[in-house]
Order: sequence, then C-alpha cells, then structure tokens
Amino acid sequence: MALPVLVLVVTTLVWGLLVVLAQIRCVDAARAGARAAARQDPDGAVTEVAREAAPRGATVTVTRQGERVRVVVVADPPGMGMLPFRLREEAVAEAEETVGAGS
Repeated sequence: MALPVLVLVVTTLVWGLLVVLAQIRCVDAARAGARAAARQDPDGAVTEVAREAAPRGATVTVTRQGERVRVVVVADPPGMGMLPFRLREEAVAEAEETVGAGS
C-alpha cells in the first residue's frame, strides 16, 4: 500500500516541478520579447525571440500602446492537458528612445 502512495507523491512532485519550470520559461520569454521590442525590433522578430524562449506550443502576443510595448506569453501546463489553468506571463517595456526623455 505504501509503494503506490509513494509513487503518486513523487509523480506529483515531479509534475509540480515541470509546471514551475514552464512558468519560469514564460517569464523569460516575455522579458526577452519586451527587451527586443524596446530596441525597436520588428514585431515579427519580437515574436520569434519570445517563442524561442517560451515553452513549446505557447502563444505570444505583442501589442504597442504609444511608446509602451506589452508582450504576453500563454502556455498550457505540461501534463495531460486536463488541468483547469494556463500559464501566463506579461512584460511591459518602453521604447529605448523614450526612456529618460524630459517630462
């Protein structure tokens, strides 16, 4: 009886670690995309940079609002796909030419 419970606990811990690692990859992808957008890279290049850092199958959205750029990365958690949540991270940056401009 103890062995199946132990296997279940270990499996749950490993799955939890995989979810945390995927969330960290979403954070890294959003930040990388925001940095690329702040450098005034084209939207296609910004999306590509973010997708390279994001977990497989993630959706990357880049929106510009004036001088601010918002990069949102959304991914399904690893596993069976039956979980009721998605991993989401967002990063915002200002275009480099406007940072520190007089107010």
